[in-house]
Amino acid sequence: MIRLKSLADQVLVVTGASSGIGRATALLAAKRGAAVMVAARGSEGLQTLVTEIVAHGGRASACATDVTDPAAVVRLAAHAIETYGTIDTWVNNAGVAVAGKLEELSEEDARRVFDVNFWGTVHGCKAALPHLKRHGGVLINMGSVTSDVAAPFMGLYSASKQAIKGYTDALRIELMMDRAPVAVTLIKPAPIATPILEHQRNRMNRQATMPPPFYRPNDVAETVLLAAVNPERDLYVGGTGMVGSLLGQVFPNVADAAAAVFGPRLFRAPVPRQSRVDNLDAASPPAGVAGSTHGRSSHPSIYTALRTGPLRHAAGAGAISRMLLQGLRR
Repeated sequence: MIRLKSLADQVLVVTGASSGIGRATALLAAKRGAAVMVAARGSEGLQTLVTEIVAHGGRASACATDVTDPAAVVRLAAHAIETYGTIDTWVNNAGVAVAGKLEELSEEDARRVFDVNFWGTVHGCKAALPHLKRHGGVLINMGSVTSDVAAPFMGLYSASKQAIKGYTDALRIELMMDRAPVAVTLIKPAPIATPILEHQRNRMNRQATMPPPFYRPNDVAETVLLAAVNPERDLYVGGTGMVGSLLGQVFPNVADAAAAVFGPRLFRAPVPRQSRVDNLDAASPPAGVAGSTHGRSSHPSIYTALRTGPLRHAAGAGAISRMLLQGLRR
């Protein structure tokens, strides 16, 4: 049986924590009393995060880590143990993206996306599990709605997230076979208003974007913290993402045809590509939790609020039904 600690008694390790979802998760976890070990390639973004947490009375420590290096991830786990004595929840969140048609992308770009997204997750799992299996805990991998339904111009990202889903599902089964006291959760966010659009490498002649609505990074953070204290198999973030995933799996041919028709407009902004430094090969410049949505406002997810709130068990079925109807209307 998996017994999980209350969040205030936990130590969380969060990769990809310098900006976006990882940063939002670390801030919210620390606010609720957890100790956090934050990791990313760039030390500057990590130090501003630790400073912010400590200034508000929280507990945080940083460890600059390139998740593509398995030895570095093992050192991250060891540093968490040395600092806090244990690891209760490990969040594999580090990720990168390349925008462009698959035929036009280089093998070098493709391998780099998989090195960070997929192999970074594998390295995190292998570093965390010896500690989690000893005392029990939670392993959380960051997937995406594209783990279920691929997106045009995001083919490499979609492929890496589907690989993460397959790895996570198989790992969960093997841990169950071993009766290991570890819960394994895959988080599947819809488009989130993080700095991803500024940080990804863009191989198109127009600015890359994602279909609305954009949801808040804090919605993903709330979902991660729900999984940290309640064993969950899969968790969506954003009702439209859950609806889109469901429809794509039930009516795949229709979903493919719709994506082919609307994809060029939904995934490319009507402005030329901007020249900027991306984070594919090196740490991104310091950034915050929120990022560009190309003029589209971000929205709180009603579905996620119901799913993670105190009435989640009573409201779950009704919320899902309402989100399905809302998605169909859209």
